[in-house]
Amino acid sequence: MPKETRKEILSHLKRVVIKIGSGVISDHESGKPPLERGLSRKRIQGYARRIAKIHKTGVEVMIVSSGAVMAGRERLNLNRVKLDIPEKQASAAIGQSFLMRTYEHYFEKQGLKVAQILLGHHDLEHRQRFLNAKHTLEALLSHGVIPIINENDTVTVDEIKIGDNDTLSATMACLAGAQLLIILSDVEGLYTDDPRKTLKKNEAAPELISLVRSITPDIEKRAGKSKNPLSRGGMYTKVQAAKKTMSYGVPTLIVNGLDSKVLDQVFKGHEVGTLFWAGPKKVSPRKHWIAHTLKPLGAVTIDAGARRALVNNGKSLLPAGVTQVEGKFEFGSPVRILDDQGVEVARGLVNYNSADLARIKGLTSAKIRDMLETGFYEEAIHRDDLVILEPAPAT
Repeated sequence: MPKETRKEILSHLKRVVIKIGSGVISDHESGKPPLERGLSRKRIQGYARRIAKIHKTGVEVMIVSSGAVMAGRERLNLNRVKLDIPEKQASAAIGQSFLMRTYEHYFEKQGLKVAQILLGHHDLEHRQRFLNAKHTLEALLSHGVIPIINENDTVTVDEIKIGDNDTLSATMACLAGAQLLIILSDVEGLYTDDPRKTLKKNEAAPELISLVRSITPDIEKRAGKSKNPLSRGGMYTKVQAAKKTMSYGVPTLIVNGLDSKVLDQVFKGHEVGTLFWAGPKKVSPRKHWIAHTLKPLGAVTIDAGARRALVNNGKSLLPAGVTQVEGKFEFGSPVRILDDQGVEVARGLVNYNSADLARIKGLTSAKIRDMLETGFYEEAIHRDDLVILEPAPAT
């Protein structure tokens, strides 16, 4: 990929989100097995020094950092592969405070203040709280503070989790209007195949993919699951994070955070890692929130005519085009919209609860009006509350 592409991003860079994974700041030098490792103060010190250098150029920096559960595991001597929910939450509670103290110590040496922000999915699914988080970040950045963000693992369970910090970092990059998301991983970037696998005789070694302009099903297949017991995600979650930022016009760069000089190389415009290039912003902030932040509570399947109306003509979804309703949801809930092949083509906020929508699916407005005494809407999902997902080819 031409270096000019990366230099173009850097020339317009005013705000960056840097995601630091657990595998990047674990103490590899200790020689301990992964589940017994704690935080590497040396690595955090190195990143504090390099991020301070970036900050001094006038670029505002936000950090999304994993590592709380890892740090807590080590301090509580919990080295089993599987922990129950209270043990994970206890590990996060003790580990998060230690993680922040470590960051604060090394950033203070660089003359910088840090602030802790812990978020849960409930903070992001309510529009006003979502915007409140944005205002808090803006205030911190305006005072030269480095926000350090993590999911609030002390109180969340799987059903209400944001998911992983790759997802959270993408959300923060879009929320804060960053011009770049950098994900520090424990591999070089996205490869044509798993770079860690044992090669068969005469099998070509996997190659690093330098540039991705569109996330196709083939790209998603190349992203394998993580084999690191300290990590929730893998390359797949990083690719999904890039997909989220690309739809909002924010490029994502995945690089090897185990290389202590990688941030220096990035900010010199060197061709390292995998860059997921983003074109112009495709959706409004609110529609991006609907599509990529809210967790769908159900799904509706639509017929071919409704699909054409949505994808080709930008129309609202009418109950007449709905063929199937899945899940239990209330008025205003986010849902997935599937075509007759089961492919997700859109997401939106419904005007009916699941029971009513199941009753009126396939019916005309006149029949629905006679059936429902109150709460009648022409649209099952209004086009203002509906987002077409990429890719959704016309038919």
